[in-house]
Amino acid sequence: MSDRYVYDLAEGRADMRALLGGKGAGVAEMRRIGVPVPDGFTVTTAACVAAMERGGSWPDGLWDEVVAHLDALEERTGRRLGARERPLLVSVRSGAVFSMPGMMDTILNLGISDDSVEGLAAESGNARFAWDSYRRFVQMYGEVVEGVPAHAFADELDALKARRGVAQDTDLDADDLRGLVATFRAVARQHTGEDLPTDPREQLRRSVDAVFASWGNPRAAVYRKANDIPDDLGTAVNVMQMVFGNKGATSATGVCFTRNPATGAKELYGEFLVDAQGEDVVAGIRTPRPLAEMETVLPDAFRELRATMDRLEQHYGDMQDIEFTVDDGALYLLQTRTGKRTAQAALRVARELVDEGVIDRDTALRRLDPAQLDQLLHPALDPGHGATPLTRGLNASPGAAVGRVVLDAETAAERGKAGEAVVLVRWETNPDDIAGVIAAQGVLTAHGGMTSHAAVVARGMGKPCVAGAGALRIDVEGRRVHVGDHVLTEDDTITLDGTTGDVYAGALPLVPPQVTDDFRAVLGWADDVRRLGVRANADTGEDAAKARELGAEGIGLCRTEHMFMAPDRLPVVREMILAETDAARTAALDRLLPMQQADFEEIFAAMSGLPVTIRLLDPPLHEFLPDLVEQSLLVQRLEDEVGDAGAPLHGTDAVFEGWAAAGGGGETTARLGRARRLLAQVRRLSEANPMLGTRGVRLALLHPQIAAMQVRAIARAALAVRAAGHDPRVEIMVPLVGFSEELRRMREVVDATMAEELGGVDAPLPYAVGTMIELPRAALVADRIAEHAEFFSFGTNDLTQTTLGISRDDAEGSFLTAYLEAGVVGTNPFATIDRDGVGELVHVGLERGRRARPGLHAGVCGEHGGDPASVALFDEIGLDYVSCSPYRVPIARLAAARSTLDRRDGARTTREA
Repeated sequence: MSDRYVYDLAEGRADMRALLGGKGAGVAEMRRIGVPVPDGFTVTTAACVAAMERGGSWPDGLWDEVVAHLDALEERTGRRLGARERPLLVSVRSGAVFSMPGMMDTILNLGISDDSVEGLAAESGNARFAWDSYRRFVQMYGEVVEGVPAHAFADELDALKARRGVAQDTDLDADDLRGLVATFRAVARQHTGEDLPTDPREQLRRSVDAVFASWGNPRAAVYRKANDIPDDLGTAVNVMQMVFGNKGATSATGVCFTRNPATGAKELYGEFLVDAQGEDVVAGIRTPRPLAEMETVLPDAFRELRATMDRLEQHYGDMQDIEFTVDDGALYLLQTRTGKRTAQAALRVARELVDEGVIDRDTALRRLDPAQLDQLLHPALDPGHGATPLTRGLNASPGAAVGRVVLDAETAAERGKAGEAVVLVRWETNPDDIAGVIAAQGVLTAHGGMTSHAAVVARGMGKPCVAGAGALRIDVEGRRVHVGDHVLTEDDTITLDGTTGDVYAGALPLVPPQVTDDFRAVLGWADDVRRLGVRANADTGEDAAKARELGAEGIGLCRTEHMFMAPDRLPVVREMILAETDAARTAALDRLLPMQQADFEEIFAAMSGLPVTIRLLDPPLHEFLPDLVEQSLLVQRLEDEVGDAGAPLHGTDAVFEGWAAAGGGGETTARLGRARRLLAQVRRLSEANPMLGTRGVRLALLHPQIAAMQVRAIARAALAVRAAGHDPRVEIMVPLVGFSEELRRMREVVDATMAEELGGVDAPLPYAVGTMIELPRAALVADRIAEHAEFFSFGTNDLTQTTLGISRDDAEGSFLTAYLEAGVVGTNPFATIDRDGVGELVHVGLERGRRARPGLHAGVCGEHGGDPASVALFDEIGLDYVSCSPYRVPIARLAAARSTLDRRDGARTTREA
């Protein structure tokens, strides 16, 4: 890496993003291709990292470099920082490698002082503009650099407007603003104990230092964690000559997108404000105007902006998010970056850019984030709900959200973490609200526009947002929201429709997501590219049909225990468990068999022509019985009612009823006897660690008639659907195998039962028998297990628990969260596969299994199969497929395609090297 820490904009390019940050590289690239941008220089991310490594101290030579580049900027512009005549004013902006909207701090008008403000007023002929710039600088610098609370300045500004009887900042005149500068300085002195520095070069040094420090502030850390951005990248600092949108009617500032970031449509999208500066548009201080109106107000600048937007999209080959300023009629661009967009918009933009010949399909697939597709797979508001909106705002981010009203980010974060659905309602969000936005189902603001902080962040997270709902009157202290005569409290539920901007009282019905043509087209491209197959985990015919609709190529895991838990079946299951003879147990199983068969028929029909992997019963039997504590309390309560603890512990229902009748105890006494019997069985079957107890293949070997019943149901269901014209593809999976002998014996049960069922069938019914690899030992002895298995399915949920020695249910609510926050582990191993531990066991198990049985078919059926990072590893290892929940199937399809492209790119890079 170069020893340099500072670069002029003229020295930068788009491919220097890692060093110059996204903003610095973007501005440098615009300058390179001839787009009008202010002059300036960038302090690199390397400087920030070096300062972080030194505990905040700058590396040797950094300040000297900054001064040298500032001197050069003064020479090029013919202006001097802080001078009375022709003063140079600069902005100081952060610029991380990855876009982090609203997370970092900006300082405008640095270099203005009691001397230079007079020079600026004389040069512009506009004293109001000069003093407005001065008060903005004191406010921003005081907040960002010196740590003065934002409300301290805002309260004084509001008080001044109230005294003058005006509503907007723009209604204050030069004298008002001159007095406000003095007031703001006094406020800063009150909070810091000293006057703000007046030397502009000292202000610049402190400002750069503040931007470095802002990389580590809590809101930035929260955003990085939510978006998987590494903590060690640092931020660049961009120092640029000021251009002014607050010079009056011929000046403006604005934000625009080259396409609609909510829908992806190629249309004019953006907002602007006349006589405004910097953050006014995105901060929601004033309600901005639609960009289309700029054609009437500033026609020449508008035409130049439109042409520049088209030019930048063609240059970058992607939708751009642009910030601009019009300074006395002259257009300047301050930033361009790849625009954040909803998943719906991402698919449409990708498809249309391919159709327009701007990019190819592989490029489009590389740009799409598989995890973002999750946004498309959540319910939307039922269009037939018939409710009347409580109010309406701007449809800033699409989708529907239902939740309880919460008026501050801290409460939203707390309740959201506890699993409660909340909607964050604010006057306008700011960067400090990021934790609440992440936890909320949606965001509602009274102020702000389509490019406000709330809108941008919500769109990036795929959360519904309604912005600028001006009818809201928010009483934070009283914890109430007034909407006309209607009053909402934090106990009330509301519904947001981010697609229309409507807000409703109460919880309205939602409908399943709709698969669009863009969705089908882009996922079709992914299917053409990927090697890895994608199946679904599904336990019902309905889920199987939905999975097939979403592109699943079969079922990788059908969990039969879910069928046992149905309300009409649980009593029969309990009868089977409580049976004291084999004959009684077989009779109960005979009653369950047609129920299981009916389930399998639905699934085989929905997946006709595609493989269906059915896992035999896995959990321990006591999970089908009442909770031990609850049953103990029931017995105690019944004993109190009967007043006689002499009921027998064992016997049939007839025994209990006869005993009760003989004793005159009645129905309550009979219930006590049955409850005691059930309690005894729960105690007998309960285990200290049931996950490692009598379950899976162990249960099947103890009670082979249970497995035989399930195999009969599978065989009969397959024959029935085949007779109806379908094509069942049967795979039977034995769970929790750790010893090859377990699987050998279970195959005898499965094969013998299938032989009985298929003995009189004319056409053979092919089926495969395999096992779930979910124990470390199974992976290590996979060669021996493969002798009896035609396929492996790695159950990475349990394999993670047994490898790491961590109980998922216990860990995620206790130490694992602390581990993640402290950096002991980088990711949740139950969400993203532990590459070095669990991932290596999958690799070893696959290699050893295929060594013994070449061509062994193998996949993953844990929920890691729907995690993009995990999918990439499974593809790299060489598995044949992944299986995940139906609504994660599209994510896995795209992730598998991205993995193929990444491996292809890696191979190309290796060849070129």
